[in-house]
Amino acid sequence: MTVDKTRPLSVGAIAQRSGVAVSTIHFYEAKGLIKGERTAGNQRRYPRSVLRRIAIIRTAQYVGLSLSELKDFLDRIPEGPVTSTDWRRLSAEWSTLLNERIASLMRLRDRLETCIGCGCIVDRRAKRTPLAG
Repeated sequence: MTVDKTRPLSVGAIAQRSGVAVSTIHFYEAKGLIKGERTAGNQRRYPRSVLRRIAIIRTAQYVGLSLSELKDFLDRIPEGPVTSTDWRRLSAEWSTLLNERIASLMRLRDRLETCIGCGCIVDRRAKRTPLAG
């Protein structure tokens, strides 16, 4: 039996294959991270390329990217299949962002002992950690 790789998948099939809940797929779609279409019978159908995008979303969440950062990245790649070139570009950008965050956390860690008790770790007016920047 031959599988038609151009045939869209139902939300249930996407959920099963990606390992995420149907509600999560609907959430990703509501946030503009993935796109589907409605059939004549008003059922959601998704291209198979959505499976790769969901894998990218899950990876991004695992490494700590926010949904808005992720959407910014996803908006810059084609809707269809993600090519190796697209993935290299994304991963290079993510590496830069993650390296900045790691450096910031290391600065915070290195200053932590001297900052406990003096109150300089959290600047409540700016709602950020001044040592991290």
